[in-house]
Amino acid sequence: MNMEDLRKILNKEQLEGVLTTEGPVLILAGAGSGKTRVLTHRVAYLIAEKHVKPWNIMAITFTNKAAAEMRERVDRLVEEGAEGVWISTFHSACVRILRRFADRIGYKTSFSIYDTDDSKSLMKQIIKAKNLDPKKYKEKFFLSRISDFKNQLIDCDEAEKYLKGAEGRLLSGIYREYQARLKSSNAMDFDDLIMNAVLLLKTDKEVRDYYNDRLHYIMVDEYQDTNAAQFELIRLLTLQRKNLCVVGDDDQSIYKFRGADITNILSFEEHFPGAKVIKLEQNYRSYTTILNAANAVIGNNHGRKKKSLWSERGEGEKIRFRRFDSGYEEADFIADDIRKREKSLTADFKDFAVLYRTNAQSRTLEERLMMSGIPYRIVGGINFYQRREIKDILAYMTAIENPENDVAVRRILNVPKRGIGATTEGKIAEYALEHNLSFYNGMQQGVENGMFGRSGKKLSDFISFIDTLRGKLTTDGVTGLVKDIIEDTGYARELQLEDTDDSHARLENLDELVNKAALFEREKNEDEETKDIPEEEKLSLFLQEVSLMTSADTGDDEENHVTLMTLHAAKGLEFPNVYITGLEDGLFPSQISINSDDSDEEIEEERRLMYVGITRAMDTLTLTCASSRMVHGQTEYMPVSRFVKEIPDELLDGSVKKSHSSYSSTSSYSKNTDYEFKEFTPPKNSYGSVAYGGVTGYSANNAGKKRKPRAKKEDISKLYKKGSDIGKTDLDYGIGDRVNHTKFGEGTVVDIVDGGRDYEVTVDFDKVGRKKMFAGFAKLEKI
Repeated sequence: MNMEDLRKILNKEQLEGVLTTEGPVLILAGAGSGKTRVLTHRVAYLIAEKHVKPWNIMAITFTNKAAAEMRERVDRLVEEGAEGVWISTFHSACVRILRRFADRIGYKTSFSIYDTDDSKSLMKQIIKAKNLDPKKYKEKFFLSRISDFKNQLIDCDEAEKYLKGAEGRLLSGIYREYQARLKSSNAMDFDDLIMNAVLLLKTDKEVRDYYNDRLHYIMVDEYQDTNAAQFELIRLLTLQRKNLCVVGDDDQSIYKFRGADITNILSFEEHFPGAKVIKLEQNYRSYTTILNAANAVIGNNHGRKKKSLWSERGEGEKIRFRRFDSGYEEADFIADDIRKREKSLTADFKDFAVLYRTNAQSRTLEERLMMSGIPYRIVGGINFYQRREIKDILAYMTAIENPENDVAVRRILNVPKRGIGATTEGKIAEYALEHNLSFYNGMQQGVENGMFGRSGKKLSDFISFIDTLRGKLTTDGVTGLVKDIIEDTGYARELQLEDTDDSHARLENLDELVNKAALFEREKNEDEETKDIPEEEKLSLFLQEVSLMTSADTGDDEENHVTLMTLHAAKGLEFPNVYITGLEDGLFPSQISINSDDSDEEIEEERRLMYVGITRAMDTLTLTCASSRMVHGQTEYMPVSRFVKEIPDELLDGSVKKSHSSYSSTSSYSKNTDYEFKEFTPPKNSYGSVAYGGVTGYSANNAGKKRKPRAKKEDISKLYKKGSDIGKTDLDYGIGDRVNHTKFGEGTVVDIVDGGRDYEVTVDFDKVGRKKMFAGFAKLEKI
């Protein structure tokens, strides 16, 4: 490799990044600007042209896949010696260091590495040893907090100073016990690997000097994603030579929830005085219109290093913006649009990606794609109906409908945990087999005959609980039953107590299941053939519909399928045609970010996520949103995302200011109604994050509180008698009147629509924004 070759391959800024080898260097690599090419050619240049020994070079990245790809590229560029370059992830690098010197900090070099399951098992033992209620104190909660401490290099002593109050002292004690048990087992968890490597380098000058002498050049990829521990590790490895080159993009820093600290890249010049900053702004992926939109959006962030992407590909098509009456209509449009474009032979299914803010949003999209016969795959997630929490609730519903379904009953027997172990389950199965009974009937008969000893009471309670839920179906309907299961089982409560990113996502999925049930009931209640059938039959129809969705073929062709993924999962990828969905304030940006005490910082993080989404598109970009969504089974109005409004009108095909539903199809959701919208703010006691159909309704603040009794079916039936039509005279208020709602407080009536069996009343509430509800349920009182 010579200079002439490099000049042919690299642009001016890329070449500068390769040739600037001495001292600290920050390469600000915009999306699609060829950063991996710069890194690999830099390593090759050091070996081939500067004659640096391969073992004197270290390149660190975040994933094993990225490390393997980098090594493969370097191998292709360098004739010999590339295998000696230390290319690895942060964790792998630390394992290598500790395997050699762990005895310096009190471990044997043969230490074990605990994976997630090992850590959970250890934490369960600690919770039990401290006589803590496992229903209240979750291992995931403690492990999540301990991980946060370690990522910030906060040890047990520091945590003890930091944590106050009874709960703080408990967490501090758990942390100390957890670390003590790890060390007594000569084990480290994943976070210990970096924390202990930092401890070793900080406290042992001989080891620190050894690595500083050996590593002449260090390169770090995706530097914007580093946390405090990773920063300190890099700093300690570069104390002598200072030949550190970091590559990253502050505009793509989207992992704060994992501990990433954007100030590491923003303050690089302060941390490493004399640093050279090189900007890679030429984009090789997207058309100019797409890049201009990305630049316009991210330009609203204050905490960033200024740069502007540009391309030589040409202007390209305008960005399509479409707003729909509902999330279901939005999904209809996307499925129809993909099908039309694929049929016109302008694109294959694999050329399309649909991006969304949360995994819960995939449910409606999955259903619409299945109905349209479009193959798809979910990246970084699981199909909605295959998610554990969804399968658990559906198993409860199945057991209520058909208690002789052994698979369903056995799935929920100890979910959530109710002290019924595998031994008891085995005895029930054996008894049922001997007496030719279903598992449930065998359990019932065995309990009556006193066959299960001390477990008999727990089994009896379980049977009574299922019977109670079955009785509630008659009064509460399918949607009410879903809510009853989620709440009365303690399922939501358990997830609230975990209080992790994963548990929050699972709560969002449960809320989306409520929305699915509410939509199902609405459709069946409006259908002449099904509106008067018993609730038991509706439950059977619901489970049948879900079963068809669960077992539907999503495509045999492993290569040619539409990609569904969250915006976080899309980072680093590119697609010819991209749809970004759910672009509403309250969903994206999330209500959590909007309501946060650090709202400005949180909104900037979400804006970076929008920037990442936009820059995934190569050829076409479509932005979609809905004017209303299902929120915990109710319809809520949603304003257009502020991020869409930040895109100049001249770049859009579709006006933001005058947006309304522009999609017309045979869909039952298509109404083409124009509305005037005000901002929606969910109740403060909710998590605040909006799922594809709505806002998570399972509040940590409401956990354990007794719910108000639902209206009895006899009362509701008065409103919904066949052929009945409630006239306007039945309402003692009209448009413009002030009314009061028992939950939402005071507001102004802005619209009343005759919905046939009841009026749909829209009220602009003073505290929670605009809501649409049936008059019979709302029970509004005129002020």
